[in-house]
Amino acid sequence: MTLFWLMTCVSITRAAYGCGVPTIKPFISGHARIVNGQNAVSGSWPWQVSLQVIEHPLYNNETLLNDVLLVKLSSPAVYTARVSPVCLAASRNGFSAGYKCVTTGWGQTNATTEQRPKKLQQVSLPLISYRKCQKIWGVNILNSMICAGAAGASSCVGDSGGPLVCQKNGTWTLVGIGSWANLLCNTSTPGAYTNVRNIQAWIRNVIARN
Repeated sequence: MTLFWLMTCVSITRAAYGCGVPTIKPFISGHARIVNGQNAVSGSWPWQVSLQVIEHPLYNNETLLNDVLLVKLSSPAVYTARVSPVCLAASRNGFSAGYKCVTTGWGQTNATTEQRPKKLQQVSLPLISYRKCQKIWGVNILNSMICAGAAGASSCVGDSGGPLVCQKNGTWTLVGIGSWANLLCNTSTPGAYTNVRNIQAWIRNVIARN
């Protein structure tokens, strides 16, 4: 899966580089659409960026098994007071059903109006046992998933990919990655998250290789 991002002009980039004038000139031989189009000269459309996402080799689009993607950075992230990593859940994460954790995101806060917040939202959710979650969602819940919510708050559309973190001894651990939830933002049903405990070995192997 590849994600695309279009960069728009802001005052700082306009002042430094100019706006809409590529340093590397594009070569256009016609005005065909992308279908039956042609290769673009590398770097000639500098406002378009392709984010190559590393997909789990056992990802299943139908069941959402192993619903996780990793993004490889061209250079190491610079840690600051506003940028720092979260710990990965180990094979035994020590967080059982009922444990209060937190999920964050910019997803819908109202399914009817499809309203989305301008500021990052956070909510405390209890972890739910696999058996209880399966009673609610049936065969949609796999043993590679972990559930949280159904206690007056919920994640919703647009929160997928966001973190579910739990704190112990002052340290926050990534326990789940937002996968899917009730499309109506129903706060009485739990959301499903990819269980980081099951994929942490794969994540560490990808990091080691890259």
